[in-house]
Amino acid sequence: MKALGKFRYGNWFIPVVSGLLILLSFGVQYLFAGQWNATLTPRWWFAATEHSHETGHVFTLSNALMLAGGIVAGYKISVNAVRALQVKFISIDLLVSIAALGAVLIGNFWESAAVTFLFSVGHALEAGTMNKTRAALAELVAVVPDQAVVLRNGEQVQVPATEVKMGETVLVKNGAKIPVDGLVISGTGAIDEATITGESIPVEKSAADQVFAGTISHGGFLQVKATGTGADTTLARIIHRVEEAQDAKAKTQTFIDRFSKWYTPAVMLLALLAWLISADVVLGLTLLVIGCPGALVISIPVAIVAGIGRSARNGILIKGGEYLENAARITAVAVDKTGTLTEGRPVLTDIVVLDPKMDRSAVLRWAAGAEAGSEHPLAAPILDTARDEGVSPTTLAEDVTPVIGKGIVAHVEGQQVLVGNTALMAQYGITELGASAEVADELSAAGKTAMIIALEDRVIAVIAVADTIRADAPAMIRELHAIGVKKVVMLTGDSRKVAEAIAAATGIDEIQASLFPEDKLAAVAQMQSEGHVVAMVGDGVNDAPALATADIGVAMGAAGSAVAVQTADIALMGDRLLKLPEAIWLAQRTVRIMRQNITIALGTVLILLAGVFAGGVSMSLGMLVHEGSVLIVILNAMRLMRVRPTQVAVPDQVATGEDQKNKAALR
Repeated sequence: MKALGKFRYGNWFIPVVSGLLILLSFGVQYLFAGQWNATLTPRWWFAATEHSHETGHVFTLSNALMLAGGIVAGYKISVNAVRALQVKFISIDLLVSIAALGAVLIGNFWESAAVTFLFSVGHALEAGTMNKTRAALAELVAVVPDQAVVLRNGEQVQVPATEVKMGETVLVKNGAKIPVDGLVISGTGAIDEATITGESIPVEKSAADQVFAGTISHGGFLQVKATGTGADTTLARIIHRVEEAQDAKAKTQTFIDRFSKWYTPAVMLLALLAWLISADVVLGLTLLVIGCPGALVISIPVAIVAGIGRSARNGILIKGGEYLENAARITAVAVDKTGTLTEGRPVLTDIVVLDPKMDRSAVLRWAAGAEAGSEHPLAAPILDTARDEGVSPTTLAEDVTPVIGKGIVAHVEGQQVLVGNTALMAQYGITELGASAEVADELSAAGKTAMIIALEDRVIAVIAVADTIRADAPAMIRELHAIGVKKVVMLTGDSRKVAEAIAAATGIDEIQASLFPEDKLAAVAQMQSEGHVVAMVGDGVNDAPALATADIGVAMGAAGSAVAVQTADIALMGDRLLKLPEAIWLAQRTVRIMRQNITIALGTVLILLAGVFAGGVSMSLGMLVHEGSVLIVILNAMRLMRVRPTQVAVPDQVATGEDQKNKAALR
């Protein structure tokens, strides 16, 4: 009964009932001719429809069933036509309604039923397709967790996920959905983040790592401090963004809507003129049916919804149809360096030992001992490496003195340790630098921050720290070029030496270094003045002026940035750079399908119109072909849901030898 009730209010109820009545009409005419198929036509009908009486279209039982089938299918169409007229809009439904009513008045019951039945089938296909293409959104909604286990007064309490308070400790067990955004306080676990980033491989999480609502634990036990709950979670923002995007219209769609507004009255006028000139009412009614721009109207929105839905499933959020179209036209990409091309986390890359009495571990221990009391950002990678290699300092430095622009001076275990540049060495009277200056210059030329280490009055080593390039950065540049992007430009506030080293390793076409935010804006504007459609890729905050100026602003790694999800034209939910060319490629494919759909829709109308005037296309045949074009347009758009981009998916494990060489050179 439940299934029957669902069917009763579903998209296919009216077409099915109408179709059964039409089939029953044919059955009665075939099986009971001369018996139950008696004439039911009153005298007034013959007077009013002399044409139908002369041609043999009398009102029999089979015709009554055919008329009933047309009424069932046509009732909702007529209601929609009247509602559109009430707001002064001439809709496609009005064309069909007039054509169906005219066919009844001249006794063509089959033509009337066929027109309304096929049109209702088209509506059902359209609605069903839209529902299917919104599957990505439905999948996101389905993963929203209902319950959460929180720690209150030392006890585990199960509460609705929406009632979790900010700062509360949430317990995540194996197999559970994480109900909040938060930071891991303790424990370890493997988390499936496919709903947020589009990546299917579980990510290992431990203390201080970020987790997101809607992701699923595949092992382990986590205690999570809630930093986002209810509508303030990343998942909730994604759902809201996809809802808005799928309803937003592209420029092409807006044009088609305006075109249809004038096209429909034009078709009605053409049909009227054809009737008056030829005195053939059937010709006029057929032109009404043939001229329905149904396939044209559905051609754009079905492609946009499918393209945005597919992108969302792949962890790419596109703000709306307009941005989808703009993304397809991108010819230049401007990328920020830190956090985009690079990891955004400096690491210790080199330890060059210069004192024969020292080894790597000893140098690292002295450097870590000096940096343990420093708040400088470069201290963290040195301390992290010392901890990983088991040489962390056991005692704190007696004193640490930062020397601005030069380095630090510390006393560790009673000995003076200097970590800095040649100016620091000179300031403290160390003039015998040996090979350290040359080594430091070589490391700096490679885009690294080099630091000389001196113990008392002798240089013992040179170490270097660098923000490492993302492993997939070279592949991203190649893929952007492969899909038609003419120029990839790096905009960075860093020094030109660092920028050149990264450009050499990744294949960047152009460098603009030592830039302030307003300089990045000017650089984007300059590329636009050269005729480029520019995408700016950044973190959505520091690069805000350039992102706003670019034709398309792209936020990288938006799963960790609420600002990026809310403001970017395109947000890449994962940290994989290959999402960028994939987003552009999907946009290009969507626009191609939109154009194909427009061609199919207009081509079908023109061919049918030619057929009508040539005398070879009837009303029912025309509607059948017309609805066939609607189905073709829908199926063409549905290809976007099945697309498996191969040219834009180069995983690390199949990276080229050149990629591997670049990675090795940068570490």
